[in-house]
This record gives sequence, structure tokens and C-alpha cells, in this order.
Amino acid sequence: MATELSAVPTASERMAYRAAQELRDEDVVFVGIGLPNLACNLARATHAPGLFMIYESGAVGAIPERLPVSIGDPSLVTDSLAVVGQADIFQCMLQRGLIEVGFLGGAQVDRWGNINTTVIGDYANPKVRLPGSGGACEIAVHARRLLIVMRMSKRTFVETCDFVTSPGHRVNGKRRAELGMPGGGPTRIITDLGVLDFDATGEAVLAEVYPSVTPEQVRAACGWPLRTAEALRTAAEPDVSVLRLLREKLDPQRLYL
Repeated sequence: MATELSAVPTASERMAYRAAQELRDEDVVFVGIGLPNLACNLARATHAPGLFMIYESGAVGAIPERLPVSIGDPSLVTDSLAVVGQADIFQCMLQRGLIEVGFLGGAQVDRWGNINTTVIGDYANPKVRLPGSGGACEIAVHARRLLIVMRMSKRTFVETCDFVTSPGHRVNGKRRAELGMPGGGPTRIITDLGVLDFDATGEAVLAEVYPSVTPEQVRAACGWPLRTAEALRTAAEPDVSVLRLLREKLDPQRLYL
């Protein structure tokens, strides 16, 4: 006997849905694996059927019939527009400014949207050595819009990143324009508690909370004195039809949920 579908979204479902809302039809998106992958495929299955997805592995215009389990998944090749080398992805597309939206996450993010995926602790003698940049720095520098998707805690949302792998709006006190970065920088940080926007100075501020979450809860999970936007909004949540799509069609194996 089938179990009744719960109408209460999980934290991962909230994040995937809220990230999908940031995508517009015919956006060109640099897709990674994890919740951003799920968000992109959700957007394409609902309000953005013309979403143009490019995967770091070289699949251009991918139209996967199922949720890819990695950037090397064969489902990305079937019906894609092209399969090219990583040099073409980064040099001919990303560095030419052709990527509208990039997704990133990391071990740490600070109030200016800088991301650390390199080390925890001192670089010469780290407590933890992380995977490093991969293509993350290039995405942060060149994408016209950058969405950061991360769960929120004082360990991950820190006053100052131990190492800046991917630049945000200010690095060592200097703005992106001063450092010659052509992309738009981070636009939103989507978390399991709410959504942070960036003000005119480039600092992250609390802009949205999910239903049943208070601003005090969000601030308690942040490692810097998080300011709240003047008009605090309630973040959109998935309805039953979207939850069914996520759980039964897009990610029935719960790879990311």
C-alpha cells in the first residue's frame, strides 16, 4: 500500500525549489552536481522548459531524461547539443561571458560572498584540506549571476573565510571592479533557513525566511552579525505537485533529497 505523500517539504526540497525559482526560461546555466543539479532539472520540468544547461564535463545543451548522478553520467550526452572538452567550456563559453547563471557551494562563505573550498585553518598547516577550486573560481569571476546554495551554520557562514577560493563582492577590502572581475558576483545565498541578498555595499543581508523560521533563528546560525533587509519576505515553498515531481520523478532514489 502506497504511503501518503507528506506535504511538508524537507530542508533539501526547500532549497532546491527556491533555487529553481531563480532560473528563467532560456537562461544559460553552468550546472554542477548536488542540489543545483536538482534545481535546474526542476526548473526545466516546470516553468523554464528552455533552460540551456551546460555541465562542467563538457555536455552542452544537455537534456537528461533522468537526474544525472555525476557530471560524467551518460544521460548528459544523449540528445545534448554538443560534447566538448573542458578547455572549450571554460575558455569559449564561461570566460567569454556567455554563462548567465552559475551555482556554487563550499565549506565556508563570508559576509561578502567569498567562498572557501580549499582548506580549513592555516593554508601551510591546515586542519582540513578540501578538494580545492576546480572550476569554482572561474565561475565566480565570470558568471553574470552567481547563486550560492549552502546549509547554514556558524561553521559554514563565517566572519572571514580561512582561504578565499572563489571571490565574492569584496576581497581584502577591494571590490570586484577594482580587481578586474567581469562577472556580476553573488546575487543570492539560498540556505535551509532562508535567503540572503546582497546590498549596495556587497554585504549579505537576510532577505527571506521560510515559514516557521524566525529571523532570530537565522541570525543565531550565522557567524557574523547578520543584518536584516528593511522588507523581510517569506520565501516560496514547494506545493504538493512540486513535491511529487521532486520525490517521484526527478529524484526517486533520493540522491540529493
